[in-house]
Amino acid sequence: MSAAVEFAVWAPVPERVRVQVDGSVHEMRREEGGWWRAEVEAGPEADYGFLLGDDDTPRPDPRSRRQPEGVHGLSRRHDPASYQWGDRAWTGRPLAGGVVYEMHVGTFTPEGTLDAAVARLDHLVDLGVDFVELLPVNGFDGTHNWGYDGVLWYTVQESYGGPAAYQRFVDACHQRGLGVLQDVVYNHLGPSGNYLPLFMPIFSEGGANTWGSSVNLSGPDSDEVRRYIIDNALMWLHDMHVDGLRLDAVHALVDERAIHVLEEMAQEVDRLSVAEGRPLTLIAESDLNDPRMVTPRVAGGLGISAQWSDDFHHALHSVLTGEGQGYYGDFAAAGLAGLARTLTGAYFHDGAWSSFRRRHHGRPVDTALLPGWKFLGYLQDHDQIGNRAVGDRISASLSPGLLAVGATLVLTSPFTPMLFMGEEWGAATPWQFFTSHTDPEIGRATAEGRKGEFAEHGWDADEVPDPQDPETFTRSKLDWSEPEREPHRTLLAATRALLRLRHQHPDLVDPDLSRVHVSWDDADRWLVVHRGSLRVVANLADVPREIDLDGPVAEVLFATGELPHLDGRTVTVPAESAAVLTTA
Repeated sequence: MSAAVEFAVWAPVPERVRVQVDGSVHEMRREEGGWWRAEVEAGPEADYGFLLGDDDTPRPDPRSRRQPEGVHGLSRRHDPASYQWGDRAWTGRPLAGGVVYEMHVGTFTPEGTLDAAVARLDHLVDLGVDFVELLPVNGFDGTHNWGYDGVLWYTVQESYGGPAAYQRFVDACHQRGLGVLQDVVYNHLGPSGNYLPLFMPIFSEGGANTWGSSVNLSGPDSDEVRRYIIDNALMWLHDMHVDGLRLDAVHALVDERAIHVLEEMAQEVDRLSVAEGRPLTLIAESDLNDPRMVTPRVAGGLGISAQWSDDFHHALHSVLTGEGQGYYGDFAAAGLAGLARTLTGAYFHDGAWSSFRRRHHGRPVDTALLPGWKFLGYLQDHDQIGNRAVGDRISASLSPGLLAVGATLVLTSPFTPMLFMGEEWGAATPWQFFTSHTDPEIGRATAEGRKGEFAEHGWDADEVPDPQDPETFTRSKLDWSEPEREPHRTLLAATRALLRLRHQHPDLVDPDLSRVHVSWDDADRWLVVHRGSLRVVANLADVPREIDLDGPVAEVLFATGELPHLDGRTVTVPAESAAVLTTA
């Protein structure tokens, strides 16, 4: 049934704006601040778009909630309040003490939809994780993409099922006791379907980052750009019942104001959290190694809840694989000492020299102020796999034994552990860089740029998958028959056991980094992490190692393979294995 609806859009760029609603065009009136409004009769699912200047081509609403024909098509009205939620009993959960599972909707299941992902949620419950973190689901050009080429931040990608399917997914997670974190991208827009510059000064003049022009956070007209970003963050948390956001590459958010946009966002999210009576979390991806990112605002920080810890990943990856090229160089040179440094201080580059950057980098973490849960620890994530030339997971390089050692060190770490989908069973399927740009020129440029980038590092162009080839996307889908076969079944059982152990033993979730102690021997390739009364022993060597501990061992709580041999203060750990022990 049609009713009078006010259509509004912030568009200070054009001199004239009209709105097309179900084929009928209406003039809009300009108001102060660059806003345009018009009251038009429209149905609850009316298709509409904005005509800018004298151009008769309708453009999608920058705040569109649904794009049934893709990001180049008309917007469709969608009221998120029309969904009947079943999660009234859900009161949320804090990030502290939790475990995160990173998921890409399009490759998590063969169907690649949110509804299909719901059918696999019980696997995550049985696994023992606490949060599902979805890679970006905002509207992008084409049918499949990592999600970081989004151009319509307020819509849910139609090929995933659109906004209603998203609400069903969040609802299903909450009914199973799983929190939902949504990855969002505010530092750039994708190369195809970005009509925002026709409406607004979304980009700063002369500013640029890795992906192109910088978003206008502190230049003229930036008040409304910031509002556009923060309103989007609040939309996911309020309208979609999401429990937190992962903020992509915040180091690329160039903001010269006294109050950084992240601090402003954190303040508004905290206010919403109080109003809704549930914890709401902001997690930053930042390569600055600046602890002020996660320092509370009252202590002079930005007030972001937590951040990804790439240094822990790099240190663990290098000691397990022996890789030392590129940004792994400093970590490989440091060996187990580098891993120990990150386990006790979160950052490796804490003001130290970075040979990759050719400068000093980072700032020390005050372990008396910041708890370990504020840093996410992981062995794999979408970037660290997908940004390799052929998208090979670490399971392609390591023995089953060392894979289990890596899982043990992540899941017993003082950080908030994160797993990438399929990691729990050592998935053999790759995770490759894939796109489906509908513009042939953009598709060709993307493929050539990808191949050229790795050619500089010695890769043959024919070895690098074409991101536009549909097979690249298909290869990246999980194979759900793997968990039923060896060696995947054994690693999955170990991952489940480690997660049970983490939830059962307070020492493993103790966030006090100053209480974490590490001993190691680089020559013999063993490491012991002290977590209260527990000792996590890891033998990376291909032969058994005898390790002297600081006290007699009372019990073996977990082992990745054969049980270690105990003899008073001495434990003999089998080759390429790990164990969790209690001390007397």
